[in-house]
This record gives sequence, C-alpha cells and structure tokens, in this order.
Amino acid sequence: MTLHDYIATTKAALRIFQVTTPRLIWKFMYNFVWRSYRSMDAFEKRLANDDPFFPAFLMISVTETCNLACKGCWVSRGGRKQLSVKQLDGIIREGKKRGAYFYGILGGEPLMYKGLLEVMEKHSDCYFQLFTNGTLITDDIAMRLKKLGNVTPLISIEGLEEESDLRRQRDDVFDRTLRGVRACRKAKLIFGAACSICMSNFDDLVNRAYIERISKEGAMYLWYYIYRPVGSEPNVENALTQDKIFALRSFIAEQRKDAPLFIIDTYWDDKGKAMCPGATGMSHHISPSGALEFCPPFQMATDFLNEDASNLAEICNSAFLARMRRKIAETTRGCILMDSPDKLVELLEGEPEAVDTTSRGTVLEEYRKMRPVASHDMAEQAIPEQNVFYRFLKKRYFFGFGAYG
Repeated sequence: MTLHDYIATTKAALRIFQVTTPRLIWKFMYNFVWRSYRSMDAFEKRLANDDPFFPAFLMISVTETCNLACKGCWVSRGGRKQLSVKQLDGIIREGKKRGAYFYGILGGEPLMYKGLLEVMEKHSDCYFQLFTNGTLITDDIAMRLKKLGNVTPLISIEGLEEESDLRRQRDDVFDRTLRGVRACRKAKLIFGAACSICMSNFDDLVNRAYIERISKEGAMYLWYYIYRPVGSEPNVENALTQDKIFALRSFIAEQRKDAPLFIIDTYWDDKGKAMCPGATGMSHHISPSGALEFCPPFQMATDFLNEDASNLAEICNSAFLARMRRKIAETTRGCILMDSPDKLVELLEGEPEAVDTTSRGTVLEEYRKMRPVASHDMAEQAIPEQNVFYRFLKKRYFFGFGAYG
C-alpha cells in the first residue's frame, strides 16, 4: 500500500473509532468484518468442492409496503405482500447453519415491517444492513438501533431538494431524510448513504462537494448504484449513457484516493472489469412473496420458502437459479436487464415454471417492452482500482473467484 493510500484509508477508518462507541465497533468488526470473511471463505470452498450451493450473503425484501412512490422502483406500488416474521426468522436461522451472518434488509420501506427490530435483536450474532429511505428514522428508532448494535442503516438519498421530491413523488423528502440521517449521527451509529445515479441526479450527487456534505452529516460510507429502468414506470430516458457510466466509474476510482468516507460499489472488480454478484452466486434475493430470486429487480422465480423457511437450503440449490447464473454469465459481464433485455426474455420464455413474484403480475411483459440501455461493462475502457486498499478488498472479499472463467 502506498503512503497516500494508507493515509487516505486510515483517515476514513479513524472516523469510525472517533465518532461511534466501542460496543458498536466491536459488533461491526466481529459480526460483519470477521464473520463476512469466514462466510466468503466457506462460500468459495463450497464452489471449489462442488458442495451444495448456498450464497455467501442474502438480500431480503421483507415487505412491498412503502411510504414513498419512487419513479423507476421495481417494487409493486400499493403492494401488500410481505414475509411472515416466522419466515424472516427462519431465513436467518437456516443461513447461520451455513455460515451466513450478514443480511441486507430491503423493502418497500423495511421500517414499515412490524417485528423487524425484534428479529434483529434475536439474532444478535448477525449483522444487518438496513436499506431505508430514512424518513421513518426518529431519535427513538435510532437509539433502539444503537441498543441492538448489529444494524447499519443505509439511507437512500436520490438527489437534493428538488430532485428528491420529483423522484420520490412526495413533498419535503430530502429534509425528512436528512432528519433521519441526523438521528443516526446523534445516536453515533455506523451508517451510510446510498444513491441510484441517473441522468437527473448525476450533477447533484457525483461530485466532491456532495461527498464532503454527506460525510459532515455523519455518514461513514457512500454507496453508488447505477439506475436501472425497471418496474411498471421504468423512465428509460433517465438511464445513464455509456459516457456517464464511464464518468461515474472514473469519479469513484479517483475519489477513493482521499475521500473522507468509504465509497462502495458492487459493479467492478479490482481490475475494473464488470461483474454481476448474482451471476457469481455470491448473493441472491428473497422477495416479499417468499420467492428466491436471482437479484432484487429480477422478479421471476420457480422456488419459494415454506411457512418457516426450513426449506431455504433446499431451494438455494434451485436448478432454475443455477441455469440463470450460467446463462447470464455467458451473455454479459454487465447487467442483463439493461444491456440485453431481449436475451433475458428469451431465457425466461424457456423456463415455463418461472412465475411472476410481484403483486402487479406484469413483470414478463415489462421485460418484453424494455429496450437496451448502457450497462456497467466498459470492456477495453475498464478502469482498475487505484487505491491499493480497495483493490485488495475487492480481490479478496468480494470477487476473489472465477465466475466468468
């Protein structure tokens, strides 16, 4: 590691030790860092030994219910499907038997799901990343999360004042979200901010001033996504162009040299080559209907949880998902929903047992109407990680196995 890389990453890490509490740091280091390392190691050994498949991590959408109505969201607006508390508890229980201790909790808005915090409290040996719009995080909720100690809120900010209201289709969203951010800061939580980058919020969020601002608000990490035009209102015109994706990747690699917080992405490996976590099998998604899906916006499946999720290990060995991992990896290094929706439809039409897992029931027709847009595969323009610390993390912890040969 170069001296510059060491200084930059040390500063970002020291913020955690300076701002939060020893107990939260211990939970983060043991439940997340150490157990995630063990989970990835066990996952890679299962692949190498051709043992029964089980992902390293699971993303769990607990409910379709939400208090916002974001354009371009794949969750069914007005949908009421949700996992039972018994199923959620069972997912985590079964996952721990296979060495999985980290779970992403999504919605809808997961804080509208009754019983969520009680399940997190029950599984105090796990670590949870709570994907939330932040508007429901009060001082009381933040203090309860602090008491749990095993939850990192990831608060979605989709633009500044004007853009947030337009994207979220509600009033005063940015300020309401910031109140949630400040409640997390007041409680000294380890928390992050996330943003789905599209044409309309690119200038707002892809700049150093925004990084500095969200860092001063207390965020320890910033997660950049790429907007996917899916769902019943895909808003394709808002998808990034290839030039904008190149600019985003360039910005991320450059800012990692000296940003005051950690900058996260899950699109590129240490060499800057495009990756799909679903195609690697590293992570899959459980929907509010109990379906085991390839990834959150891929809303068709053949396999569902039973009433207590005791069949989770069985359905993780889904022949359908195994075929999807192989065929999607053969089709693209990017996102098949974006760069090859016609190929995805062709794959799904060859799977007559695959069913729509949503309340709206129109997913396959939505895929048929999609047209290709730029994805994160930049081929010969790939930009390697410039910070040695991030290069090491990606190579060892996230993409240290050959999904693409």
